[in-house]
Amino acid sequence: MNQENSRYTAVKLLGRVEQSGAYSNLLLDEHFSKSNMDAQNKKFCTALFYGTLERKLTLDAVIAEYSNKPTNKLNAEVRNILRTALYQLLYMDSVPDAAAVDEAVKLAAKNCNPAVKGFVNGLLRSFIRADKKLPEPDVFAEKLSVAYSCPVELVSKWIAEMGEKNAVSVLADSLGRPPITVRVNTSKITPDELAKKLEDEGFRVRKNTYVPEALEIVGGSVESSSAYADGLLHVQDVSCMLCCKALDVRPGMTVLDLCAAPGGKTFTLAEIMQNSGRLLAFDLHEKRARLIAEGARRLGLSVVEASANDAKVFREDIPLADRVLCDVPCSGLGVIRRKPEIKYKSLTDFGKLPDIQYQILETCSQYVKQDGLIVYSTCTLSDDENSRVVSRFLNTHSNFVAVPLWEDMGRFDGEEMLSVLPSYFDSDGFFIAKMKKIGP
Repeated sequence: MNQENSRYTAVKLLGRVEQSGAYSNLLLDEHFSKSNMDAQNKKFCTALFYGTLERKLTLDAVIAEYSNKPTNKLNAEVRNILRTALYQLLYMDSVPDAAAVDEAVKLAAKNCNPAVKGFVNGLLRSFIRADKKLPEPDVFAEKLSVAYSCPVELVSKWIAEMGEKNAVSVLADSLGRPPITVRVNTSKITPDELAKKLEDEGFRVRKNTYVPEALEIVGGSVESSSAYADGLLHVQDVSCMLCCKALDVRPGMTVLDLCAAPGGKTFTLAEIMQNSGRLLAFDLHEKRARLIAEGARRLGLSVVEASANDAKVFREDIPLADRVLCDVPCSGLGVIRRKPEIKYKSLTDFGKLPDIQYQILETCSQYVKQDGLIVYSTCTLSDDENSRVVSRFLNTHSNFVAVPLWEDMGRFDGEEMLSVLPSYFDSDGFFIAKMKKIGP
């Protein structure tokens, strides 16, 4: 059986992302589960697929600059053939220019319009003759949009909310593959012991500077390791670990995680609690709640009780808790390095989220014991969903006050709410706010 063409697969999958709005990681995993592609070609296809997706606006700007016909007249598949070829020319040094052009022309030859082959060949060779020069708009936000492949409206939003320097930092960190970090299951093993075990399995391991229980992993899929099967770790970004650290849970406490799926923060909280006390984890969907329960069983975290619940609706049967985590659904603009398709959504798509987030926070606050703590968090970088939701809550709930997130994080000590930029901890973008209940 002939092996499928990795370039053509990338083109087809890019088309499916655009048509269906599916998450890129899920789409790729689903395809590879049925593919006959070998490991080397899967690696190439993955790099080409993700790279083209995250650089789409830059590549489209090149197409518009060098095309001799209106770009809106281009067939969707032809556009993705050009995008993948240009990505190879610009960002994949291991691919010779001639190979990138020739393979693109071969793919274009499959098109029923014979002129397409010549059009693709001509555009790519014109770009090479121009020394692969990118368009340079005069307006600063548009210039950043082309350089970092991010929509102008999102670039402008970040400049307005965090300033030019931080916006450029976030944009630069939004490109490339993110680090893979795992949280050591300290109820079973120490970080040093797990690091050695993973190294013995062929992984390269680096300890995290900010979180002693975090290890950065290089060299394969850690989910396939015996350490994973034995429940010695779970995959989690450092920003999520810092969110759990802020909640300040302790053994024996009653803790609620109201928007818990897929369960990573639940597991970290249970491990910090030394698997002692009561930790109730909820998700809107029963299936996702079952996944949390399965993960807890793999890790041996018997303290976790997982079930379905709508976080917007108060329930009398849910107990008051010492600590409540309110990690609300959000736009996900902090994780575009992992899911680049998110940045291409219109900001108007997220307009209803702040009211939903506020409603969830208000409901979750009703479960907090006197002198208990609640942490509100998102994986986005957007004032509308972050600081403004928290400020709205504090302005209408005098029985809660903002309190410092941590006392041992250096320059971030004393912060009561923090937009975690990726450059701070080499993590995803994130937001964390911490509040204490001081009255009935």
